[in-house]
Amino acid sequence: MEKFNVRTQQHAQFVNIDREINRIIAAEGVRDGACRVFVPHTTAGITINENADPDVTRDILAALDRLVPWNDNYAHTEGNSAAHIKASMMGFSQTMFIQNGAMALGTWQSVFFCEFDGPRTRQVWVEITPAV
Repeated sequence: MEKFNVRTQQHAQFVNIDREINRIIAAEGVRDGACRVFVPHTTAGITINENADPDVTRDILAALDRLVPWNDNYAHTEGNSAAHIKASMMGFSQTMFIQNGAMALGTWQSVFFCEFDGPRTRQVWVEITPAV
C-alpha cells in the first residue's frame, strides 16, 4: 500500500487526484489489474465524477450543502456533523481497473478527494493489485 497527502485550501473542496494515483500505478509497474483508493478520515470522502467542467463539482458541493446544512441542531458537540454526514454520503473508497499502466476511467471521469471539514492536510491510501 502506498500513501500520499492532499492539502486542501477550502472548507469544502473537490481535489482531482488522478495524477498521484497514476504515479503510484506507474511506480508499481502494473500494466493491468485493479486499484483501490481509500480515505482514512471521517469528514472527507472520495468519488469519481466529471473532470471537464469544474461547475459539476461546484454543483455537487452546493447540492450537498442544501441537503446537509452546516448548522442544523446536530447533537455532535464538535460542530462538524455535516462534514461527517457528507463524507458518508460520498463514501470512503473507490476501486478502478488498471489497463495499460493507468486507471481505466471514462472519457470525462476523474477521481476526486472530497474535503468537507478543511482546510487540512489529509491522507489517501492506494493499493494496487496486478491481474493474475
